[in-house]
Amino acid sequence: DGEGVVQMRAVQLVVCGMLGIAAVSVRAFVPRRLGAVVGAAMVTSRGMASNEERVMSDSGYDVTPMTPEEVKAAAEGLTPLQLDVNLHEGTERAFTGKTTNGFPHDNKAKGVYVGALSGIPLFTSDAKYESGTGWPSFFQPVDPKHVTLKQDVSFGMVRTEVRDAKSGAHLGHVFPDGPPPTGLRYCMNAAALKFIPDAEEGGEEAK
Repeated sequence: DGEGVVQMRAVQLVVCGMLGIAAVSVRAFVPRRLGAVVGAAMVTSRGMASNEERVMSDSGYDVTPMTPEEVKAAAEGLTPLQLDVNLHEGTERAFTGKTTNGFPHDNKAKGVYVGALSGIPLFTSDAKYESGTGWPSFFQPVDPKHVTLKQDVSFGMVRTEVRDAKSGAHLGHVFPDGPPPTGLRYCMNAAALKFIPDAEEGGEEAK
């Protein structure tokens, strides 16, 4: 009846009030460190849910990972070899590689090497050197955040694979036998790169 409904509503309000006090009390006694972790997790969850945050490199380029659909669209028009290198960790034969726009592996022109799929600048001609390996070699990337590194244990070897941070495309491997100032050799597949000569102000369109 009506009186019973009123009494039940009163009980619900009292219980809710007690739970609210309990929640406040628990929050008041949560250690600060745990509270910070929970807060950070909430922020991260919100960011992941909204999917609106863009990832920017220190040099000002958008390196937000491309979606599978975007990668597929960017790969249209590539040759079978270029597809194998970029998407299936393939390797071009030494001394035969060409960038996706036709520049040879031993190209000595000044300019910027951008990702074949992402378009972000990966290496410059100023960091390129002749390693004698038959693959384009660089001692450093344009920006460390433009590439990602991953352990590769294929073929019975332990190597460090280099990928395009934006598209995830396989670029090659990095070895600790390069020249100063880094001592590193980024041994790349030309088929995973596009060369933009200085005259074209390479890479700006990727910003």
